[in-house]
Amino acid sequence: MGKKRKHSEVVVPEAKKDETAPERPKRTLLGWKDKPENPQDSTTNTVFRNREKVLVTCSRRINYRYRHLMLNLVSILPHCKKDNKVESKATKGATLNELVELKSCSSCLFFECRKHKDLYLWMSKCPNGPSVKFLVNAVHTMEELKLTGNHLKGSRPLLTFSSNFDKDPHWKLVKEMITQIFGTPKEHRKSKPYHDHVFVFSIVDDHIWFRNYQISCPHTGADKIDRGGLEKMTLIEVGPRFCLNPIKIFGGSFGGPTLYENPFYVSPNQIRSLEKRQKAGKYAMKVKAKTRRKMHEMSNPLETDEFVDMWKE
Repeated sequence: MGKKRKHSEVVVPEAKKDETAPERPKRTLLGWKDKPENPQDSTTNTVFRNREKVLVTCSRRINYRYRHLMLNLVSILPHCKKDNKVESKATKGATLNELVELKSCSSCLFFECRKHKDLYLWMSKCPNGPSVKFLVNAVHTMEELKLTGNHLKGSRPLLTFSSNFDKDPHWKLVKEMITQIFGTPKEHRKSKPYHDHVFVFSIVDDHIWFRNYQISCPHTGADKIDRGGLEKMTLIEVGPRFCLNPIKIFGGSFGGPTLYENPFYVSPNQIRSLEKRQKAGKYAMKVKAKTRRKMHEMSNPLETDEFVDMWKE
């Protein structure tokens, strides 16, 4: 049998050191981020990061041509999210604001079609506004144009504006909204780090005309640009094309106080009614001319000829 251990030889184990793992730093899209030692440094070192996301949707019973235009915009905006159709009713503002919140977006492009003929575009910053309502004219989709231009899908566009946008305050507001909605955020996960096309917004006759051009540069070899090739750079149109006629600018999202109203706007219903009145006026003039001719013939009868009954016998 073994010997028993004496009580004096019992060794008391030392207390273990606290070997817990340090707190894990927060992870961002750019990598691991350590906490600042001083809380004041966090405010000074913050960098603005554009997290703009746009919800693109349309109303029910939309025309196929306008639906293709919406899909063209979805293809050239990598930071947008497409959703199902929304019923175009008086409560569409609350529904769209809820959808924008569910999709984690900050802006919305809503294509509203009425009478299968007229297309209206709502451009809104959700949920607090402002929002602009446009009438869309001169629509030409990519499938219709079949242009030779082509650019990389998901690449970031260059936004160019005509000098008219800096004249009036309402145009400045529209320019800022277009910049935020159509400008692709830097380092977006679906975007490419290239600038190979240009979005052109120009004001002509109080209408905003949209064009999309590819930046074409001459190459000699694999990826080398000729000396002086920047001067030979050309623009090739890609599409789509459309024209925006501003109707109203609201202070809220899809409603609210009216900040601006276009005095030169004429609704398509009024234009169609005037055309019908012109056609109805032409028909009324024809009827009046016929009645005048009959009255003239009755008041001025022809004299009977003496040789009328000569061959009856």
